[in-house]
Amino acid sequence: MPVYLLGFDIGSSSVKATLLEAESGKVVASATSPKTELPILAPAPGFAEQDPATWWEHVKKATEEIRSFSGMDLHEVKAIGIAYQMHGLVAVDKQQKVLRPAIIWCDSRAVEIGRQAFARIGPKKCLARLLNSPGNFTASKLAWVKENEPAIYRQIDKIMLPGDYIAMKMTGTIATTPSGLSEGILWDFTEHGLASMVLDAYEIPAQMIPDILPAFSKQGELTAAAAGELRLKPGTPVAYRGGDQPNNALSLNVLNPGEVAATAGTSGVVYGVTDKPRCDEKSRVNTFVHVNYTKKKPRYGVLLCLNGAGILNSWIKHNFMTIGSQGVSYPQMDAMAAEIPAGSRGLTILPYGNGAERTLENKNAGASIHGLSFPLHTRAHVLRAAQEGIVFALNYGLSIMRAMDIEIKTVRAGHANMFISPLFAEAFATVTGARLELYSTDGSQGAARGAGIGAGIYPTFADAFGTLKSIKTIEPAPQHADAYAEAYARWLKILKKILK
Repeated sequence: MPVYLLGFDIGSSSVKATLLEAESGKVVASATSPKTELPILAPAPGFAEQDPATWWEHVKKATEEIRSFSGMDLHEVKAIGIAYQMHGLVAVDKQQKVLRPAIIWCDSRAVEIGRQAFARIGPKKCLARLLNSPGNFTASKLAWVKENEPAIYRQIDKIMLPGDYIAMKMTGTIATTPSGLSEGILWDFTEHGLASMVLDAYEIPAQMIPDILPAFSKQGELTAAAAGELRLKPGTPVAYRGGDQPNNALSLNVLNPGEVAATAGTSGVVYGVTDKPRCDEKSRVNTFVHVNYTKKKPRYGVLLCLNGAGILNSWIKHNFMTIGSQGVSYPQMDAMAAEIPAGSRGLTILPYGNGAERTLENKNAGASIHGLSFPLHTRAHVLRAAQEGIVFALNYGLSIMRAMDIEIKTVRAGHANMFISPLFAEAFATVTGARLELYSTDGSQGAARGAGIGAGIYPTFADAFGTLKSIKTIEPAPQHADAYAEAYARWLKILKKILK
């Protein structure tokens, strides 16, 4: 009898779900809810919040859509996996009531708090034991609540990441993982446990931190109430959870040293796996515990994050790309951009318009256009320069990773978001010099396979990913290398001038 796995990916734009047949790896059904992007609340400049209840509502809607598409009652689902947007803060009281909107990944309010903590704890100690500055991550966001919303802070029983919240809604149990703690800068890489030094610096009680469970494990079972809301079988195990970027790497079978994953949705990420605890002294890229980490066999993910990636393409589409009363599709935009030669005839775009950027030492440089010539440039030039600008910003971050001895020879990515564009994929391969392998997978599929591993349905990682095959390979294009090199040098000169 077939075994089915259900994976969810809780993003800031939408919730995605996949029903996977375990043995064949076949996607039986997939769903996304909502069909338009979820709203992000911005009550003040630099703030970004979402209501966690909204995520749960769309988990239910995506599950119902899976049920409708598959024609199944879903009682045959044997395990559930959860992927989620990283670095968020959800705070609940003793009754598991959410106390305020979640402060999500692209919120930059805690930058200064993290900078002060870095100095107070000591840079040398932070980099040796945290591999990062406390920065603008979850622990610093909690410190911001403590400082600015004391009445709310006094009610907090537990803090969670977005995926921990969804798992709580499903199982009634509050827990997290080593990988999750590390993304909040709450993991001590020397002690292989909770970073008490960060809690002490912020005077946060350890009791606020959930119990720690392995990423791949039976982390709880669907309660009768949750099963009723989702129309799934009570007692179904939740057997995996992972932040979106470690999970994206998992979905691409990127688990071992030297393997690299990438994604280019709202944000752009490159994630390289190593077995050594490496760090960048300026925390421009960050090292986290990977989902398959164990103390005996450590695995770390070095993460380069670019906030302003696909959101730039989306912003151009929704604000400028209309023909008459009709909107222009992304494939049409790609076709227009492809008519323009590499280098966009001198037009340069910096994509930093989505908050403080880690690769820029948490500076908010803003997006900007340079070299615009009214007689020469058209919308098509802007479209090409935007895609090139995103690639250049990723390559700038990759230069930091290379300085940490992270090899970037082959990069795996899902055939989704910006990587659907042949122009973007070729530019990425040519500018970075890396072979690009594209796969038909996504975060919700990765979460489903992760659930199969955690529940013991797959005995090994090799069993889980035996059916995953590359659908397309893109090599660097030597005929465009010189044009891209010249354009990148121009882009880099502009960036350095802005950062002075």
